Amino acid sequence: MVPRHLSAERRGPVLVVRIDRPEKRNALSVGLLEALRTTFEGAAAEDGIRLAVLTGAGDRSFAAGGDLRELDAVRGRAEAETMAATARAALDAVRRLPVPVVAALNGDALGGGAELAMACDFRVAAHHARLGFVQGRLNLSTGWGGGIDLIRLVGPSAALRLLTAAEILDASAARACGLVDSVADPGQDLDAAVEAFAAPILARPAHVLRSVKALVRAAREGAPRAELDAVEHTRFVECWLHEDHWEAASRVLARGS
Repeated sequence: MVPRHLSAERRGPVLVVRIDRPEKRNALSVGLLEALRTTFEGAAAEDGIRLAVLTGAGDRSFAAGGDLRELDAVRGRAEAETMAATARAALDAVRRLPVPVVAALNGDALGGGAELAMACDFRVAAHHARLGFVQGRLNLSTGWGGGIDLIRLVGPSAALRLLTAAEILDASAARACGLVDSVADPGQDLDAAVEAFAAPILARPAHVLRSVKALVRAAREGAPRAELDAVEHTRFVECWLHEDHWEAASRVLARGS
């Protein structure tokens, strides 16, 4: 059962997960983070899913970071380590979903919300959405894996600038530096923008998506070249022997005859 403040629904092969705390700017409480983890871990076992979309309720915030009122009680080292581990486990469940995950940025993704957006494979932003690693404004660094994801995406120098300046980027600027993959046009419905972005992905069979994601995930987690070679080789052979490959190959050959 999906708890309060989080909804999950299947739309054919797409799983849509929505953070539903618009009155709190979709702030990430510990309970909500645990719900994210269990939702994505459960989805990992569903073979029919080919894509997941993670978004927020309303049009102001994708996620405004951690719930500061709740987390203000976290004062000791043990409590801080537990909180950080809980959040990282939730974001790791997003990272490790065996199919692509799209963050649909319906509004601002700030602080921990930016880390959650980075945990996804792709980011599609509403035209008004903003993204910022603003942890520095609270004299904090990233703690949920988002800093590592940021370095992977934009490189060490650009990541250092974004983390130390703690600036908030509009959607166009975020796309220009590689943090966002697509931005909706002014007035364009975000769902329509996500649907257009996802269409070529969903054109691929589930086993191909899972094979590609397995390779990318291994690389993302820093696997050595030998392990990457093994993943790529095994997944390629499985795809080659699948009937979907032979059907596609037959169609190409028939067009050429």
